[in-house]
Amino acid sequence: MTGETCFSELSNLCRALEKTTKRKEKTKLISYFLRGLREEEVAPTVYLIVGKVFPEADSRVLEVGWGTIQKTMREKRDRQTSLTEKPLTILQVYKQLEKIAAATGKGSRKRKENLVASLLSQASPTEAEYLTRIMFGEMRIGVSEGIMLEGIAAAAEVDLKLVRRSYMLLGDLGEVAVTALKKGKEGLQRVSVQLFKPIKPMLAEMSYDLAEVFAKHGGRTAFEYKFDGARIQIHKKGREVRIFSRRLTDVTASIPDIASLIRNKIGAEEALIEGEVIAVGASGKPLPFQDLMRRFRRIHEVEEMVKRIPLRLYLFDIVYFNGKSLIDTPYADRWRLLSQVCEKTLLAKRIVTNKVSEAERFLEAALKAGHEGLMAKALNSTYTPGVRGKKWFKIKPVEHLDLVIVAADWGHGRRRGWLSNYHLAARDEETGGFPIIGKTFKGLTDAEFTEITRRLQEIKVSENEYTVQVRPRIVVEIAYNEIQKSPHYESGFALRFARITRIRDDKGPEEADTIARIRELYEKQFRYKGKRKLQNQ
Repeated sequence: MTGETCFSELSNLCRALEKTTKRKEKTKLISYFLRGLREEEVAPTVYLIVGKVFPEADSRVLEVGWGTIQKTMREKRDRQTSLTEKPLTILQVYKQLEKIAAATGKGSRKRKENLVASLLSQASPTEAEYLTRIMFGEMRIGVSEGIMLEGIAAAAEVDLKLVRRSYMLLGDLGEVAVTALKKGKEGLQRVSVQLFKPIKPMLAEMSYDLAEVFAKHGGRTAFEYKFDGARIQIHKKGREVRIFSRRLTDVTASIPDIASLIRNKIGAEEALIEGEVIAVGASGKPLPFQDLMRRFRRIHEVEEMVKRIPLRLYLFDIVYFNGKSLIDTPYADRWRLLSQVCEKTLLAKRIVTNKVSEAERFLEAALKAGHEGLMAKALNSTYTPGVRGKKWFKIKPVEHLDLVIVAADWGHGRRRGWLSNYHLAARDEETGGFPIIGKTFKGLTDAEFTEITRRLQEIKVSENEYTVQVRPRIVVEIAYNEIQKSPHYESGFALRFARITRIRDDKGPEEADTIARIRELYEKQFRYKGKRKLQNQ
């Protein structure tokens, strides 16, 4: 134990981070603390500060309910903590959290309760406060992934762009921090795509104007069908195949039919390929997104679900091939290689054109086939993991946002007994909070009302007679007609005619749309309104 950093020091850091709203001050506090840690303490510290506990691709979860923590805290208050107890260290805390996550199966709830009680019994009031926040997934000290990356760069005295790039390729804040602090600039420069280590997916801007797309892409671009499915990342080495969701979760066991298809239909010894899977009905048309999510969440009776909900795979990119990273290779060349290593029937439907009229017909065909719209990809675009930009555009006929449910009202009349009016929030990148941007009770079926009521009660924080406050966990896709300025919501904005189009179980709250993006969309729609008014004069 000698030389280990006490958890009280981390708790004091968290208190200091919470007290300041200045980004530079947060970065300074984090960088100073990281420099003083032993190597094996760095990754756990980074995870705990951002309130993640485990990296994104790690399937472990604590599964500690609020009731368990409340019960343990009451018992702690009723007991006198021994003055002779040794102080907790960061590594002790982290190892105990790993044990809590490892407690599964029969009797696991009691084992978790005992482990939580053991941990909190050794903690001071301040330590217990932050331990509780960590276990409950509600750190809320204003440290986002972005601020943590800035802190890592400052601690290691390396370029922030290099740190961000490494994070997009590794998907693990802790590993990035260790690499930066131990190996510096040279170590970060050596970070590349690695098979079976999922990378952050490249993201697209929204566009409602095909002429804008052509202008940004130099007058000629590629259009692909945009599917109403789940994006997947396929890692293949010989016969070994692992498939990851867009949240970097390993879903191979849930979709064995897709894994088998990849083994037999992709002619590459080593490859990292991106694609989309959709659920299909007897007619071959896409099934609702929620049917697909039932497949992705399934861990038991998988073979039965394979028969009940068949999937179809569409491939659209390749970013690693036989030992070589392709992220700096132009999209046109990546597509050419992809079409050589897999069967044509697996490729996303695609055209390359310089004509708006041809793109419009292709969009209409996509919608008639039951898909969401189109993706537009610049032919010379490199692959930028985790970055949203104008190299790729998504084109949908209706405006959508991915928002987080932070509270819900009990329904009345026909909706009595359901939590059915949902408080929708966007992500504030500066504070880490989720300010509300609107409410809606529209869009869900009775079965979905029942299911989401159950799920919301499992993540309840507090409630009164009318409203249940919940942890920001459930992401929903919202269709809306307009963003308006509003004095009624903390965000300063409100959605007009909002309705839920689907529950995004493939996305976490950290992937929700941000207040900054909503502000940008508001300004953009205002400009477009101005254009329409001029055209009508």
